[in-house]
Amino acid sequence: MKILICFGTRPEAIKMAPVIYKLQERKIDHTICVTAQHREMLDQVLEFFGIIPDYNLGLMSPNQSLNKLSGEILTSFDKVLTEVKPDILMVHGDTTTSVMAAWAAFHRQIEIAHVEAGLRTFNSYSPFPEEINRQVTARLTNYHFAPTLQARDNLLRENIPEHKIYITGNTIVDAVQLGISRLANIDESELIFETGIDPGSLKRFILLTGHRRESIGKGFEQLCEAVLQIVDTEEVDIVYPVHLNPNVKDHVYKKLGNTKNIHLIDPVSYPVMLYLLKNCEFIISDSGGIQEEAPCFGKKVLVTRELSERMEAIDAGTSILVGTNTLKIVENATELINKPSHSIFQNPFGDGKASDRIVSFIIEKFG
Repeated sequence: MKILICFGTRPEAIKMAPVIYKLQERKIDHTICVTAQHREMLDQVLEFFGIIPDYNLGLMSPNQSLNKLSGEILTSFDKVLTEVKPDILMVHGDTTTSVMAAWAAFHRQIEIAHVEAGLRTFNSYSPFPEEINRQVTARLTNYHFAPTLQARDNLLRENIPEHKIYITGNTIVDAVQLGISRLANIDESELIFETGIDPGSLKRFILLTGHRRESIGKGFEQLCEAVLQIVDTEEVDIVYPVHLNPNVKDHVYKKLGNTKNIHLIDPVSYPVMLYLLKNCEFIISDSGGIQEEAPCFGKKVLVTRELSERMEAIDAGTSILVGTNTLKIVENATELINKPSHSIFQNPFGDGKASDRIVSFIIEKFG
C-alpha cells in the first residue's frame, strides 16, 4: 500500500500532522507533497512538527488568482502522481490544493480519501471559494472521513452513499494535544518574546484574527470600528496577528496602527498561537480552524461571519455568530469581558483519536 498526502496551507499541515505521525508510527509507506499555497505560514508548522515533505512544489506567487493557482496545482501535481503511483491520495478540507489534487487523481483513476469531509454552509459564496471546493471534492472522493454526525448528515443530503462515510472526530483535537505535548519543554517567556509584545504591558487580552476574502472592504471596516470601541471602553488588550494578504494588512494597519492597547503583530508560529489561545480571555475570529481549536482550551469565539460550516460549535455554545456587525461584536465582547465564562466545555469536535481511526481504516481497507 502506498499513500500520497497532499496539502498546501498552514491549517491543513496542522490537521494532517497527527495523521502523518500515526502513519509513521505504524510504518505505513507514505509520501508527502506540499504545494506551498501559503509559503511562510506553512513552513513554520512543518518545522514545529518535524515534517519534511518529499515534494515541495512552491506554487505561491504574489497576488495570484484562484484560476492561475488551480491550473498550476493541476499540472504540477499530475507529475507527482506519475512518479509516486499511489494506491490512494489523501487530501484535507476545503483548499484549492485539496480540490485540484483530487481532480488530478480522479483523472488518473486513483482513489481519494478526504479528511474533514462534509462541512457545509450550503451558500456557494460563504466561505468563498471553500464551500464549493468541499462540495466538488466530495463528488470525487471514495472515502469520506467526516469529523462529526452533522458532517455525515450533510454528505447524506448530497446522496453520498452511507457506506463510504466514516465518522472519525476532527484531527484538530489530536493536533492541539500533540502541539501542547511538544511545548512541554519550551519556556512560555520565549513565546511572548516572539510576538514582540512587552509582557509587562499586556493585561487581559482578546485574541483577534481576520483574513476571509468576503470580509475585505466594508466587513473589515466594521470589525476595526468594533475593536476601537472595545479598547476605548474596556480595560482589555487586543492581540491581532495580521494576515499577510496586503488587502487585509494595509487596511488593518491604517485603521488600528498606533492605537493604545491594540497589538498588531506579524503572523505567529503555531506554538505561539497555542500560547495565545491558552491565555486569552476569548477570541474574535473568522477562522474555521480557530472555531475548532478554541474548545480545546475552554475558550469562546465570536465568529465574524454570517454563516459557519462548523455549526457544532454554535450549537454547543462555544462559538457565537456575530458577522461583521459593529454593534453585535461590541455587545457580545463586552458581555464576555464583564461576565467571563469559566465553563468546561465538552468538545464538539471529538476526543483526540481521529487520526488513529483514519489510519486504522486505511490499514483495514488496503492491508
